[in-house]
Amino acid sequence: MRNQIKKINFNHSFIFFLFCNIFSLITFIINDFTISPLLCLLLILSIGISHGSLDNIKGKKLFQIFGINNLGIFYLLYISISITIIILWIIAPMFSLIIFLIIASYHFGKEDTQFLIIKKSYFTQLLYFTKGTLIILAPMYFHFDETVSIFKLLLVDNESFYKFLNFIETNKILFFGIILATLSNILLFTKNFEFKKFTIFLDYFSILIINYYFSPLIAFTLYFCFLHSIRHSISLMLELNETDLNIGFKLFLKKALPLTILTAAFCLVGLYFLNNTYSFNSSILKIIFIGLASLTFPHILLEYLLEKNEK
Repeated sequence: MRNQIKKINFNHSFIFFLFCNIFSLITFIINDFTISPLLCLLLILSIGISHGSLDNIKGKKLFQIFGINNLGIFYLLYISISITIIILWIIAPMFSLIIFLIIASYHFGKEDTQFLIIKKSYFTQLLYFTKGTLIILAPMYFHFDETVSIFKLLLVDNESFYKFLNFIETNKILFFGIILATLSNILLFTKNFEFKKFTIFLDYFSILIINYYFSPLIAFTLYFCFLHSIRHSISLMLELNETDLNIGFKLFLKKALPLTILTAAFCLVGLYFLNNTYSFNSSILKIIFIGLASLTFPHILLEYLLEKNEK
């Protein structure tokens, strides 16, 4: 199945790379072309979060390993962690943002690459992290002021934090960070080289292209929905049926739809209440990033526990 995943993901990366170039060309020709934050939210609430909508199945598998039969405990723990993250973000937004960016960097780097890597080591884990920092550093490098504005809308109002960001921007530390991410891509590419590892560089250039041409929100939406989430969903489809991707796709839709709809409904209700206090676009940004953080932490924790205990 590993070779099948490599082939499918290579084709997916190539299509995404072409999509990024064509879409960027359209925005270059049509100066006023943009995507509304509402459309970004809808894409994330559908395509984006659906790749985590089988966590209940993974939770059932993990609980079977632990010998726990009551799946209600899993739902309670998962929801409790999500709510805790939201509360923690309200209490300590700067701390929560920094931790989220660090964990997200590792998660993106690992999930987008691990299917290509056979041997695992602590150095490989470090490469996953530095590779994934490109998702965080690229929008800051190309659109620093817009990225800082998003941080402020996420309740982060610590002046020392923004002085630090200005310091790393003016002293070209962001540039050196991108160089480090580039070197990580090269090392992962050359390690046990095979042709399908060009997937790494297709993804690398795609991320740079969309962050250069688009605002941080649009670039993140394109990456998160059409590269990261679809890639993860494909692996889930093959787990459901490794011989026929079409059957796996149908099974995935059937199993992922209930939790996707439920999560999207909760987010839209949250958007309604936030809109009473904040502007509409500001409320959307809070739902997207704080909401994703609240889902990312239990999702990553579940992946880690399952991977560790299955061994």
